[in-house]
Parts: sequence; C-alpha cells; structure tokens
Amino acid sequence: MDDGRRVREAGATLMRILIANDSRIDGGGVGTYLSSLMELLDAHGHSVALLHDGADDPASANRLSAMDAWSVENSGLEKALSSVSAWRPDVCYSHNMRRLEIDERLTAQWPTVKMMHGYFGTCVSGQKSFSFPDVRACTRHCGPACLVPYLPRRCGYRNPVVMMSQYSWASRQRALFSRYVAIAVASEHMRREYLAHGTHPDRTHTIPLFASVAQPSTQVGPPIDVVFLGRLTTLKGGDELIRATRLASDRIGRPVTVTVAGEGPGRAALERLSASLGVQASFAGWVDDGGKADLLSRAALLAIPSLWPEPFGLVGLEAAAFGVPAIGFDVGGISAWLTDGANGRLVPRTAGIAGFADAMASIVGDTALRATFSRGARTVATRFTPDAHLAALERIFEAVRRV
Repeated sequence: MDDGRRVREAGATLMRILIANDSRIDGGGVGTYLSSLMELLDAHGHSVALLHDGADDPASANRLSAMDAWSVENSGLEKALSSVSAWRPDVCYSHNMRRLEIDERLTAQWPTVKMMHGYFGTCVSGQKSFSFPDVRACTRHCGPACLVPYLPRRCGYRNPVVMMSQYSWASRQRALFSRYVAIAVASEHMRREYLAHGTHPDRTHTIPLFASVAQPSTQVGPPIDVVFLGRLTTLKGGDELIRATRLASDRIGRPVTVTVAGEGPGRAALERLSASLGVQASFAGWVDDGGKADLLSRAALLAIPSLWPEPFGLVGLEAAAFGVPAIGFDVGGISAWLTDGANGRLVPRTAGIAGFADAMASIVGDTALRATFSRGARTVATRFTPDAHLAALERIFEAVRRV
C-alpha cells in the first residue's frame, strides 16, 4: 500500500512530500541541496514530487530527479496545482520561490514548511548589508525606513523602480510568515533574524545543512595553499582575499598560492589586482562537483572572506569532509560550523585584511597546526551529516503533516 502512511521500522511515518522550488535545475547551492535531499527522502521510503516555477527541459542533463514533477511555466499554475492535488501530498517543503503566488496557494491548501536559504522577507534587497562607503552588515528591521538608506548606501540596485519592486516583494513574503506551518533555517544566526521579524519561536527551527561530497578525479594535480569557491562579487570578499594572500606570503617568506573557483562581475578586477600585487593566483571559473572535489583534495586551506552575513556557508562543510580547515570572517552563520582554534580560524570582522592574512599565514606556514585543524575539520564533518539533517526534517514534517 502506497498511501504515504506506512510505518518504518524506526517508528517514523512514511509521507508524501512535495518539494517546491523556483527551478528544476540541479545547480547552485539550493539545487545541490535539493538533489541530495530528494535522494535521501526516497532512500528512506518517502514518496517525493516536485513543483517548480520554471520551464522543464526533458533533455537537460542537470535536472532534479523526480518521478512526479510539474512545471508552472509549462502547464500553468491551475493545472500544475490540480496535478499536485491529485498526487495528495501530506506536506509541502518550499524553497526559493520568486513567484510568491505559488507559496500563497500552497499554504492555503496544504501544510507548508518553508526553508529560508537567505534573507527573504527580512531585507529589501536580500543582501542584509550596505555596500557604501564600505561593505558592512545591516542590522535594521525590514520596513519602510529601509527605503531611506537603500540608494545612498547601495543596498542593492541603484534604481528606485527596482527598489520599490523589491520592497513590495519582501513585504509580501513577510506576510506569508504566519501562513507557513514551520520555517526552517540553517543557523542560529538566521533563526534570530526571523524571530526578530515576527516568526513564532515554536515554529522556527534551526536545521544545519550537510555536505554532499563528490569523489575527486584520479588525476592528481599540484598542491594548493588556499582555495576559494564562490561567486566573485564585492560581498564575497575577493579583493580582501587577494590582498591578504600578498600579506601572508610576506609573513611566511614564500609565495602563497591561491586558486579562485567561481565567476562573477568582479573576476576581471581580481585578476588585475593579483597581477599588480604579484600574487600567485589562478582563476578556474565555475567548477562542477568533481572539479570542486579535485580542488579540495589538493588544498591546504579554504578561505571564506565574505563581508556580508553569510546565512551558513555550506562550502565550509564540503571542505571539512576532505579534512581541509577554513578561515573566515566571523559574519552571519559561519560560526555554526567554524570554531576558532578547532577546525580553522574565525577572524573578527574588525581585524580586516591584516587579521585575515595573519590567520592564513598561521595555518599555511605551520604544518603541525594545519594537521590539528585538519583533524578538527573531519570531526566537524561527522557532526553535520545527511541523516541528522533528515531526522530533524522528518520530526517537523511528522508534527505538521495533514493526517
């Protein structure tokens, strides 16, 4: 019998779980997470279906795998929801959803748990930071007063029309908070953020993410001192990384090599800065899971120089699975998995580039310390497991599902 209510040996109930997301593409952090999660849910006996807003391309090789999937763009919202209704989900698990009408309709018909991967509804631009005169985190409560600094402090696009559109969207998203039966976030930092914006403590849950680790290729390349994985924007701190690498090289008396894997509007400027400072940096562009694994298998250290308050920083767990310690500014949810002196260095934001360089030099230049931090990284990786994440989700789903 496949009615979504069979009982597992462990006592948990099997459920019919609808995943909702903007896209069906298995790419980026959310796509990678959903791909792994859907496999986990299926392996544990749950029935899983997918509702997504974007177009579906059956020929695409990087689609999220689901036996039952419906595209709002292809079928229209009414037909897609009719198919969902016929499928009879016990619970919906919604993720990034730009078209809020979909979440509004889901919450009206089924118990819907929302995973907030970013500052959705708690910040007009979603960046939760100012970019002028320098990048720094914003601690404002999202509301009409946020429109005052938006343009002069460059919170987002320098366009008043976009500003108003983003404000309207954030307000509409915030209105949905009370309609979700539960809200999940990846770090205590993010839980505090949503509680400050009115979500109920009993329905706001911290569920740390987990790393899905690919196997590196059999080809072994040269060692890498420092690796960076992420989008090349001002908020991600690429400029700080390159300048800190120059200082760290001076501190340990040899060039520190850095591999930058990612793309973005800041790439050309970073390449010029590296050349002007004489930093031995290579720019790999975007890498797939195998390429990421290859880089991490050769890296001594992962750098996360983010200036904005990262919600979690999943790449740190991906590195930890390879025994790679990390350094990062103490912003946002980074401290959820990075403990200073245990699996790397957590640098106070006020320490700036010099402090980041000191942390980098202390690890790259000290083999014994690096080995200690590497063991600490592997220990961290064993705490943030897929099974622990799934168990926490199942408890929430079981509590809120439609019986």
